[in-house]
Amino acid sequence: MTLPKFFVRALRWALIGGGLAAAGVIAANWWMLARARPKTVRNVEALDANEVGIVLGTSPRIGAWSNQFFENRMDAAAKLYHAGRVRHLLVSGDNRKRGYDEPTAMREALVRRGVPASAVTLDYAGFRTLDTMARARAVFGLRKATVITDDFHQPRALFLAEAFGVEAVGYPSAHVPFRSSKKTLAREVASRVWACLDVNVLRTRPKFTGPPVKIRGVS
Repeated sequence: MTLPKFFVRALRWALIGGGLAAAGVIAANWWMLARARPKTVRNVEALDANEVGIVLGTSPRIGAWSNQFFENRMDAAAKLYHAGRVRHLLVSGDNRKRGYDEPTAMREALVRRGVPASAVTLDYAGFRTLDTMARARAVFGLRKATVITDDFHQPRALFLAEAFGVEAVGYPSAHVPFRSSKKTLAREVASRVWACLDVNVLRTRPKFTGPPVKIRGVS
C-alpha cells in the first residue's frame, strides 16, 4: 500500500523538525555545561571568598520525607559561611502560597547549623532561578556572588547570573544519588533550554522586582 504524498511530506518534515529540536536541546545543554565548568569549584579551600553567597531554594520536604536536595544545599551554605568563604547568605525561594515559605525554612535550617540569623537575608520572590538572579542584581545590588546549589543546577544558575549582571562562581552541594534524582535531572535538561530561550529570545523579566534592599553589613 502506497502512502499519500502529503502524508509522506508531513512525516519527512516532522522527522526533520524533531531532529533539529533534539540537536538544539543537545547544543544548549553542552554549551551551558561547558561554560559552567571553569566557574564551578568543589574544593572549599580553592574557592575565592565573596561577601555574599546566593542559596537557591527548594522545598524542605517531599511529602512526609525530608528533601535531600534542600538538606545538602543548607549543609553547603553553612560550610562556606563557617569557612569564611562568604560573610552573608541570600536565601532565595518560593513564598507565593500561604503556608509555603522556602526562604524562612532555609533560614531556620541555617540557624540550626550555626549560622547567625543576622547573616541571612531572605528573598521571598525567588520563584524561579531566573527571578533569583535578576533580583540579586536589581533588588539586592549584587555584582559578585557565590552560587550555592546542586551540581546539576549550577550550569543554569551561573548562566542566568551572568545574563543578569552578577559575576558568579558556583559551589555545588553534595551529590544526590541517581536513583533519587533521575526525575529532577531529566527536568533540568529541558530547563536549560528554556533558560536560553528566556534570556535570548523571550527576554523574560522577573515576576516581581520592587525597591532596592540593602544587605546588612555588605558593602
